Amino acid sequence: MTTTESESTVGLDAVAELAAQLRVDSVRCSTSAGSGHPTSSMSAADLLAVLLTRHLRYDWDSPGLPVNDHLIFSKGHASPLLYSAYKAVGVVSDDELLHGYRRFGQRLQGHPTPVLPWVDVATGSLGQGLPDGVGVALAGKYLDRLPYRVWVLCGDSELAEGSIWEALDKASYYKLSNLIAIVDINRLGQRGETELGWNTAAYERRAEAFGARVITIDGHGLDEIDAAFSAVAGAADSGQPTVILAKTIKGRGFSEIENKDGWHGKALPTDMAERAIAGLGGVRNQVVRGPLPEAATPGPVPAKPGTAATPSAPPPAPPVYEVGQSVATRKAYGDALVVLGARDDRVVALDSEVSNSTHADEFARTFPDRYFEMFIAEQQMIASATGLAVRGYKVFASTFAAFFTRAYDFIRMGAISGVNLKLAGSHAGVEIGADGPSQMALEDLAMMRAVHGSTVLYPSDGTSTAALVAEMAGTPGISYLRTTRGGYPGLYPAGEKFPVGGSKVLRSSGTDQVTLIGAGVTLHECLHAASMLGAEGITARVIDLYSVKPVDTQTLVAAMEATSGRIVVAEDHHPEGGLGSAVADALLAAGQQNVRLTHLAVREMPGSGSESELLAWAGIDADAIAAAARKLMDR
Repeated sequence: MTTTESESTVGLDAVAELAAQLRVDSVRCSTSAGSGHPTSSMSAADLLAVLLTRHLRYDWDSPGLPVNDHLIFSKGHASPLLYSAYKAVGVVSDDELLHGYRRFGQRLQGHPTPVLPWVDVATGSLGQGLPDGVGVALAGKYLDRLPYRVWVLCGDSELAEGSIWEALDKASYYKLSNLIAIVDINRLGQRGETELGWNTAAYERRAEAFGARVITIDGHGLDEIDAAFSAVAGAADSGQPTVILAKTIKGRGFSEIENKDGWHGKALPTDMAERAIAGLGGVRNQVVRGPLPEAATPGPVPAKPGTAATPSAPPPAPPVYEVGQSVATRKAYGDALVVLGARDDRVVALDSEVSNSTHADEFARTFPDRYFEMFIAEQQMIASATGLAVRGYKVFASTFAAFFTRAYDFIRMGAISGVNLKLAGSHAGVEIGADGPSQMALEDLAMMRAVHGSTVLYPSDGTSTAALVAEMAGTPGISYLRTTRGGYPGLYPAGEKFPVGGSKVLRSSGTDQVTLIGAGVTLHECLHAASMLGAEGITARVIDLYSVKPVDTQTLVAAMEATSGRIVVAEDHHPEGGLGSAVADALLAAGQQNVRLTHLAVREMPGSGSESELLAWAGIDADAIAAAARKLMDR
């Protein structure tokens, strides 16, 4: 029998029935699929039953409603519980749950993704749901200014991840009382007991040390769960995130596997599943919904810590850089971001305590209410950006290019979530000079090219940088802009267009003999090399490959054909996966057979030195480029 109940009539007896249904369905769907995590779902069933029926303010028929609460499963492997909950509120059928879970081409994937309209972010890589929730909560408190709450179900195993503590730290700093972490402390991880087991006192001390308000409960006591969730509503003005530590039993509800090691990530065999279902009272199909959100309109902009909610400065004039004018592309990024912010109030910026180097500080000064400082916490910066993007903001996040490596898992998960992020990495390559290899991003183009659906851009002067920042604002998916530390002369007049997927041919003639390809600092070296070769009677075509992904295959093929396949690619990057790989991949995909490509890249471990010393040492300066071209001419 199917029934529908509302907040005013859902008593705890009905909640207990729902918890049993969630356990039964978690077992059924995982056994049907032959894989999944039923025990991790069963431990949290009571928590979710109380939340769904009495505290989650959500209109299930309108998942895009701005005032809806948000529910994020940071322990994404507990997807049987989440999908069983979707059945319980009537948005997923029993047939889909049983025959669509973990099946090819179906939307109930092994871990949640936003292919389902009720899922905000993809999870399953542990330690990410709570950090993403910080971003959603930031939007609610400071940008949307709406009273929705962000409920995040965490597992105790993932509390060993530093990203969880980065999240609590930033949630406390930004006074996110609209963020609630529910930790399912079931003691058992994948290979045995978790780091702290059931030592809830240790978890309490840690969470309180990071500024959270902590409530410890029996995760199977419906009265205690209900009281803890009710206390959240009563502390809306506390200025603290809430952490609810729920002591639970893995596999709760089926005595054969309760609190037993060795059952993580294992579906119950059919005979055991039948016993579990019978012991839990059999299959149910009740539909129970909780409270709807109240109508609300955005309120006044609250001041963030360390800032005042003051009117923004007058919109700045668009940046104009003259041909020949020296400017660092990182400075042009900051200039362009301010202009973009003036034109679009949904542009938001974040940085990781290097904004005076990335020049994101220009945006911070002009639009303090749309800037979020993440300090030295790059994982949390990308997670916050992801959460803000979920709420529809155009989010630019910047740091030194090398430090994006720390947050790479968050970037690739952002692609799975389908969010639009705009990333800017400065201080790339040996060009930065004396700081040495710890600061020299030499892998960033490769790792960003590898992200699904990504766009990778590498401008060489102020005009191209400003144009590409504007392009990024309207580019879907993950887009990455690589900027340089030093200033270089302008190559393009104001107003020049730089479409994503394009390139620029800076030098060409009807008698070109060799093609030189660069981007960023190496483009300037290619131009110098072309002048050197010209003095020797060798005509060189020079291509600015500012769009590394997607790449301009048509221009590359035309250049190869015009110069008898002679191509020199020079890049301030390791040889794997960067500019040279992009060129080679494009030409091979286009069916080109007679390519004679010389690839100049940073092939050894650099040290400190001046820019000119390091470019020469790496073999990517004008002299090395010219020498490579001469060698191709001799073949």
